[in-house]
Amino acid sequence: MKHRLIPLLLGALLGLPAAAGPGHDHDHDAAPAARPGDAPQRLPDGTVFLPKPAQRQMALRTLPVAAAALPRSQTLQGLVVMDPDAGGMVQATQGGRLHAPPGGLPGLGQRVRRGQVLAYVEASTASLERSAQAAQVAELRAAAQLAEKRLERLQALVDSVPRRDIEAAQSELLSLRARIAALAQGLGAREALRAPVDGVIASAHAVVGQVLDAREAVFEVVDPRRLRIEALAYEPALAADVGAAFLVAEDGRTQALRFLGAGARLREQALPLSFGGAQGLALGQAVRVLVQTRSSVQGFAVPAQALVKNAANQSIVWVKEAPERFRPRGVTVQALDGDRVAVTQGLSGGERVVVQAASLLNQVR
Repeated sequence: MKHRLIPLLLGALLGLPAAAGPGHDHDHDAAPAARPGDAPQRLPDGTVFLPKPAQRQMALRTLPVAAAALPRSQTLQGLVVMDPDAGGMVQATQGGRLHAPPGGLPGLGQRVRRGQVLAYVEASTASLERSAQAAQVAELRAAAQLAEKRLERLQALVDSVPRRDIEAAQSELLSLRARIAALAQGLGAREALRAPVDGVIASAHAVVGQVLDAREAVFEVVDPRRLRIEALAYEPALAADVGAAFLVAEDGRTQALRFLGAGARLREQALPLSFGGAQGLALGQAVRVLVQTRSSVQGFAVPAQALVKNAANQSIVWVKEAPERFRPRGVTVQALDGDRVAVTQGLSGGERVVVQAASLLNQVR
């Protein structure tokens, strides 16, 4: 019986946990091990593990992509210019001193009407020339007085004087008076500078008392609702293949433009293209114009915000491989319409691409 109990007692003792001695108890220092799926992390193969709670917090969204025929596009550098039918320059045709109209000189941004007097230019002449004109006026006035008296004598002898002599005297008097009026007007003449179109003052170089030269620009009037954009195309064949055009603002917003035509002469080794329909811009402002051609290319249309850069400064998108796993994919893209880009290489049909919060996902380490 005793021989049977000994093995049982030994087995019971060996199954109990061993108790450490004083000073060797480390149970209170041990921390629970973190589970791999508790936090977003980039895995050794370059993929990112992102749990569902983190996806909801980032507001991450994905969309499936499908191949389609997309228009080829090019981005051109443009400049805002004046519509020649809705703007114009106000210039002085002769040199002189500038004077303000009764309402004062117009300022920047002030709306004016076509034909409105903006300023006056008083012609400036040399003192010797003015003296000669004044002396000539005095001589003509004296001759006019003599002609008037002679006409009065002839009219008093109307019964004995031929009619043609009276008519000749009348004609001479009218001619002298017209010459006096013309010279007198030239002595104190002033030119009225008028607005060529309805619009606003885009630029003003006018100060009361300013001395102007002939053909000097004083005001520039433009209708801000009718502006044009001139963009330079370094591929002249693009002018015959323009399908649609968009103005791309600095903040990414786009505005549809109308293609008006192309020039026939190169400027800076490029062909100028003209577009209309621009709004809210300033003359001389540099802009970007996205031109879509009629030719197409096979690709995948994705939002521009889905495109990010990796550590090597390469364009990538994030593809969803599993519910909580995303892989970066290098792609080749071209602009599509300002809001979207066309991925021509790097994707396959049916893949889900991160279209929202891609930049946040790209920062996971």
